[in-house]
Amino acid sequence: MKLFPLHLIPAAPNVNFMRLRWISISVALLLAVAASAAMGIKGFNYALDFTGGTLVEMHFDHAADVDHVREQLATAGYEGAQVQTYGSGSDLLVRLQNESGQDNVAASSAAAKAVLAAVNSTANPAHITRSEFVGPQVGKDLARNAVWALLFVIIGFLIYIAFRFEWKFAIAAILTTLHDVLIVAGFFAFTGREFDLTVLAGLLSVMGFSINDTIVVFDRVRENFRNLRVEPVELLNRSINQTLSRTIITSFVAFLSALALYLYGGGSLEGMALSQMMGIVIGTISSIFIACPLLTIGALKVSKQDLMPKAKDLEALARRP
Repeated sequence: MKLFPLHLIPAAPNVNFMRLRWISISVALLLAVAASAAMGIKGFNYALDFTGGTLVEMHFDHAADVDHVREQLATAGYEGAQVQTYGSGSDLLVRLQNESGQDNVAASSAAAKAVLAAVNSTANPAHITRSEFVGPQVGKDLARNAVWALLFVIIGFLIYIAFRFEWKFAIAAILTTLHDVLIVAGFFAFTGREFDLTVLAGLLSVMGFSINDTIVVFDRVRENFRNLRVEPVELLNRSINQTLSRTIITSFVAFLSALALYLYGGGSLEGMALSQMMGIVIGTISSIFIACPLLTIGALKVSKQDLMPKAKDLEALARRP
């Protein structure tokens, strides 16, 4: 039985993706170089999470409008201030960076008073319940933990894919995933958008989505080789076409979820949602135009022996009636 919504893409498309493999790999390399240059030359605009600054907890007599508070702070000169609610709607948490050369407790106290003066009003009086200076050492710890998290994910992916497939597939999947993360990170460096912990979380989710798409294609490659006797390039092309509908539909639904988060999640989640939307689009494209083409070049070029079932799979097949 066919379900109409699940057949937006023809059931058996026959697009010759592998014919474009040199063009797609060249474009991917150019984008990776451009992203690396943006990160190396411009660097990231690190948020308070990594640089340190002032943290102010405020209580309003009535429920506060977060967007209005952000506008008031931007008018007062704190355009990069992060504002979010916690507890009830009357409690706000404001985080902002101190001016260069003023990373001390006195500067944070002065900044807290300036924030209070900017948002306080007779209609909805505000009170500071806590203000403190967040030292750069906290940011260094967070940055170090972020690097460990990325390494943990990459090593975990390598172990899983190498165990599930062949080492060539593992290397190709990791290169594809790193390409996707590099492009998204390069975008944040090039545009100067704030890079905080929510963006880092978005990058980690990009890695998960990208590797999932790639594994689906690689799994179809392995299954097809058991049934088809064609050259590896043709087999890879057929595998991409057979998973094309699933890839596009899954990515579209995931993109809608990230878009809703971007539109209605507020400023504090905007960076994460944007990184997820970019990652979904780039991850979908890379699983089609980069992952399999990598298996046709250099040391990663697959042969029939690489695509043959494992010994344990052969034993399982031999036991079947």
